[in-house]
Amino acid sequence: MASQTETPDAVNAPVLGRDPYGNVDYDSLPDVIQWFLDYDERVAIIKHPKVEELFQWKQEQSRKAGEEVFNFNRAEDRLAIGILQSVAHHPSERELHGWLSQLLNALQQAQQRNEEVSSAYDLDMKAAPSIVAESKKIPAAKTREAFLIDCWLESLCTAEIRVLGWLYREFFGRAFHPDNFQHRESDR
Repeated sequence: MASQTETPDAVNAPVLGRDPYGNVDYDSLPDVIQWFLDYDERVAIIKHPKVEELFQWKQEQSRKAGEEVFNFNRAEDRLAIGILQSVAHHPSERELHGWLSQLLNALQQAQQRNEEVSSAYDLDMKAAPSIVAESKKIPAAKTREAFLIDCWLESLCTAEIRVLGWLYREFFGRAFHPDNFQHRESDR
């Protein structure tokens, strides 16, 4: 049996179903997502108790702010729906490439801000049993809230990019890279 620290290449790769004509069977996407949750540590992080706590905190903050949010039971449910929506809303290579580029940008910005805030307030995110509790070292409420949102975004974007990047390769026959998109006649 494989451990969660193994890479996707170390275990039988997920299988994206195809119909008899070679077209993607979108009903197989939940199984692909589950495979990544079970075997890819960058995606499985979404199930970690610290990340789950962040997710629950974020949902509560959204409700308190009066935002209309769908109430997911778990962070991994939010991830799965986000991936399915991304595929549905970005069906062409150009659209999915653009979306992945936006996710990468959001991830980079969240990581940079998290590093800056962690350093400024001497936060030890790895050793802390709770990111939410550790963030209480940040005296300003708005800074603390922005930091926690960025921590959630970093986890979510990392997982979503990992799965969508794999799907991109399966859908379009080449690996995603921010700088490799070349317009094809079918995209015009």
